[in-house]
Amino acid sequence: MSYKVKEVYYTIQGEGYHTGRPAIFCRFAGCNLWTGLEKDRNKAICTFCDTEFVGTDGPSGGVFDSADTLANHVLEQWPNNAIPNPYVVCTGGEPLLQMNQNLVDAFHKNRIEIAIETNGTLLPPKNIDWICVSPKIGSDLVLNSGNELKFVYPQGQENPEQFVDLEFNHFSLQPMAGSDLNNNIKKTLEYCRLHPHWNLSLQTHKFLGIP
Repeated sequence: MSYKVKEVYYTIQGEGYHTGRPAIFCRFAGCNLWTGLEKDRNKAICTFCDTEFVGTDGPSGGVFDSADTLANHVLEQWPNNAIPNPYVVCTGGEPLLQMNQNLVDAFHKNRIEIAIETNGTLLPPKNIDWICVSPKIGSDLVLNSGNELKFVYPQGQENPEQFVDLEFNHFSLQPMAGSDLNNNIKKTLEYCRLHPHWNLSLQTHKFLGIP
């Protein structure tokens, strides 16, 4: 199996539980909730996506013909081989359209700690180290357990409390980006104050001007 990857880059994790952690991001091409084309955004299940995941032409992106080839490529982005356990965040698009057990095993063979950021509509292979699910209203959530549930807020009139009984260790509420960001930040702050089960997640990489 080959893997189509939009981009691979080294940065600081900007959102969610691991905010501030140095990480390699591996962004897979393709998604099952939107084509990624602006002409299709209004009819997509997820209309608010703020990432570019079409094609393989991003920094260090490409088509990789095997799991070992991609794992080695990811490992090359880590800045210091003397520091063990490189950390990769597999995202998209939707990473679980392509991630399989061969790739998980290839990452682990290279001592790479694996995180995924997924919309939760597909089941993952075994032994992923950190699973973050970001549900999108209108899709079918089948991945009901993991390490972190990160809900972009607000999504219409939907109540985040519908997720709190799922089997996750951490619950994060993140203001929806876009033209109404400031108002969404206020709404999210107020919701977290009233529902302390939720932690506030901000896209700090955008404030800092890093990928």
